[in-house]
Amino acid sequence: MLILLGPIEVSDEPWIEHEYTENLTGRNDRFRHEVRNRDRKCVISGIVIPQEHIQTNNWRDFEACHIFPLKHETLWKELEYGRWITDIQDTPGRAKINSSQNGLFLQSTIHQKFDDYLISVNPDDDYKIVVFDIDMFGLDGRILDPVCRNPGDPHYVPDEILAWHFKHSVLANVRGP
Repeated sequence: MLILLGPIEVSDEPWIEHEYTENLTGRNDRFRHEVRNRDRKCVISGIVIPQEHIQTNNWRDFEACHIFPLKHETLWKELEYGRWITDIQDTPGRAKINSSQNGLFLQSTIHQKFDDYLISVNPDDDYKIVVFDIDMFGLDGRILDPVCRNPGDPHYVPDEILAWHFKHSVLANVRGP
C-alpha cells in the first residue's frame, strides 16, 4: 500500500528512459564484480545464490543492475549525482556512474522490470518495494535487503539514487490522460 504524506500534484515532467544494461561494455566488469560481492543475492526478491554457484563463478540468472541508467551518463553529470558516490573518484576509464553504489544485484527478470520502471524501491517509506505491474513474484511491499544499503559499508547504495529511480518509476507509470 502506498501512503501519501502530502498533496498530489500533476506533473508533465518527462521520465528518463532506462535501458537493459546487463553487458553494454567491458567497463561493466568491475561494476558487476563489486555489486556481486556486496550483495550475493537478489536484494529485491531475497533469492540467495547457492554457495556452490558462487564458488564456481556461476552467476546465471542474476545480474548487476545500474540504478541510474548508464545510457544517461551525461544527465548523471549534469545533475551532479556523482556527489553521492563516495567509494571511487571520477578517473579516466572509471566514472562514478559505474560505482557499486549505483548498483543492485537482481535476478534477471527483476532486473528487466527494474530497468522498465515496473519495480522500484521507495527509500522514503522504509525501503518498500513498489511494483507498478502485475505482481507475479509477490514483491510489492517487501523491504529492500539491508545488505546493499548499510551506511557502514563503503559501497552502500545512497538513498538519493534510489529516490531518483523511484521518482522516475512514478513518472513512467502514474500519469493522467
